[in-house]
Amino acid sequence: MISEYKEKGTLGRFVMHNNNELLSGRGLRDLDPEPINTFVYNNGVKQQVKIDEVTYTMPGRSILPLVANQHFQFERPEALVAWQFNREFYCILNHDKEVGCVGFLFYGIHHPMFIELEPSEMAEIEHLSNVFSRELQVRDNFQGEMLRTLLKRVIIKTTRIAKQQSESYKLFPDEKMDLIRQFSLILEGNFKQQHEVRFYAGALNKSPKTLSNSFALLKQPAPSVLIRKRIILEAKRYLHYTDKSVKEIAYELGFETPAHFSHFFKQYSGKNASEFRVKER
Repeated sequence: MISEYKEKGTLGRFVMHNNNELLSGRGLRDLDPEPINTFVYNNGVKQQVKIDEVTYTMPGRSILPLVANQHFQFERPEALVAWQFNREFYCILNHDKEVGCVGFLFYGIHHPMFIELEPSEMAEIEHLSNVFSRELQVRDNFQGEMLRTLLKRVIIKTTRIAKQQSESYKLFPDEKMDLIRQFSLILEGNFKQQHEVRFYAGALNKSPKTLSNSFALLKQPAPSVLIRKRIILEAKRYLHYTDKSVKEIAYELGFETPAHFSHFFKQYSGKNASEFRVKER
């Protein structure tokens, strides 16, 4: 079942999926994917999920955050609950100081992030799920704000749980880890055109060396490695899910020449881009 709320003035959209066997994400297979975030809640047993052609096991009693350009397909989607929202409905960036989850839940370094729930946490999520269902049946002037309030509770609750399960957040305070989160957000918005550490360091008011040293102290991969991985991930998405030529992908990802892109892709993925497309499809 799919329940949906739309705001005519803002084009805000909130969708709840419950026992929907068609729940999936087409990612770049849609020519213009709607920028919509998804929380998938598995209140049953573990099942397989394929995200960008990589298969993972989603544990039972867990939550998985996903973003618009990800392709995902679940083994048993009808056994799941999902909440989806676009930025017009709830712009995480505008609320970032409140919930502190941009660059962590949706755009963090370690993904996919399967957030496992204790029985008490699961009971709270179940309660919120039931309230969502009831509220989506209401039609009055307060409905949108009620749904946003419930969504904010899910975001904050999930963020708290996820941080408790993160080894880095156990070792270091939020104030120090906030550098990683901010870097992740800047990277997501600029990786197609900015490939050098100095750009991200400048955006964070640090020198490249200081930024790299900070990441090392916080036991994180080097910024240069994270930039490369993000570019390679997007390149693989284009090769998997679109018919763009290698030349088009090269320019889309900010490379000066297709040859430069081809060399970069082979160096860091281990495969020629054209061969990768043939073998992986």
